[in-house]
Amino acid sequence: MENNISVRPAYEEEWQDAMGMAWLTFLKYDAKDYLPSGVRNFHDFITDEGLFQMFKRGQYQMFLAFENKQIVGVITLRNVNHISLLFVEKEHLRKGIGRKLIDYVHNYLLSEVGAESLTVNAAPHGVGFYHKLGFCDIAPETMKDGIIFTPMKLYL
Repeated sequence: MENNISVRPAYEEEWQDAMGMAWLTFLKYDAKDYLPSGVRNFHDFITDEGLFQMFKRGQYQMFLAFENKQIVGVITLRNVNHISLLFVEKEHLRKGIGRKLIDYVHNYLLSEVGAESLTVNAAPHGVGFYHKLGFCDIAPETMKDGIIFTPMKLYL
């Protein structure tokens, strides 16, 4: 794990950079598994002004991982305890940043929210990662709106 990585809640002015990094990482690793409609739907989701407004109102949480003031990872939560997005910049994969983001959210949910579980709809590329962290499948792989995912849960 990289020791010079810090994680903290995102600021409003970091939204565009974080979503841009998520989009580029999605294109590199996930888009190939999706139908063209799924790629469009994902893009529409991360560029939706309504989602940004929810973030500004505190209804959609975003946490960022930094290395030397550069965003290298992003995790978002919706509905209090559901991972909506988790992306690590391609140059920083397999260095423990995804785990650090999950650990940060895990501690946040326990200390700030009192949640008992954390859920995610894992992209095919991320299923193994989530399994290594203790997430269990709660339904088979599914496709909705061209997006393929496996519903998973981690009890905190």
